[in-house]
Amino acid sequence: MNVSEAIRTKRATRQFQETPLPEDVAKSILNAGRRSQSSKNNQAWQFIAIRDKEILKALSTCGEWAGHIAGAAMAVAILIPDPNAKFQHLVDCGQAAAFMQLAAWELGVGSCPASIYEPEKAREIFLKHHSPDTPCAVLRNIAREGQKVDLTTLDKLLTHKIDMLSLVIIGNSDTEQMGHWMVTKRGYL
Repeated sequence: MNVSEAIRTKRATRQFQETPLPEDVAKSILNAGRRSQSSKNNQAWQFIAIRDKEILKALSTCGEWAGHIAGAAMAVAILIPDPNAKFQHLVDCGQAAAFMQLAAWELGVGSCPASIYEPEKAREIFLKHHSPDTPCAVLRNIAREGQKVDLTTLDKLLTHKIDMLSLVIIGNSDTEQMGHWMVTKRGYL
């Protein structure tokens, strides 16, 4: 399928098959968003891929036109900085969403945007499923001049600068912060 055909044939899909999305397909869709253009190549967005059915169902209640999220195999939350500070973030967000939708369509996956009109409710849903004090690390300029490592927690993650020069690591329920280290113990210890 070429780009013109994808644009011409793409339709909003609000009913989905009950099958899980293969990992390689999910990665291809997310990579299309990551590769989309942005103002001054700032890429100030962050993507959260949501595949847990309970979370998808809960998120479907956060907007009048978001009900179809409950039946999706995956939803992608696109987080952007305050659009009042730089309106281009809204355009960038739309570009990323469009790139992901076209990539999905090419792969035979239907999609439809949904707006979350209750962001605090959505935040609470995420925090209900993950501890706010889950250790996280934001690494910037790895192996470059100005390398920086910030250890933080999930509830404070979005207060840190995250861009194309960043690597974000989110720990799990076994991760601990030990001094200047984030440590996840192996199951065989």
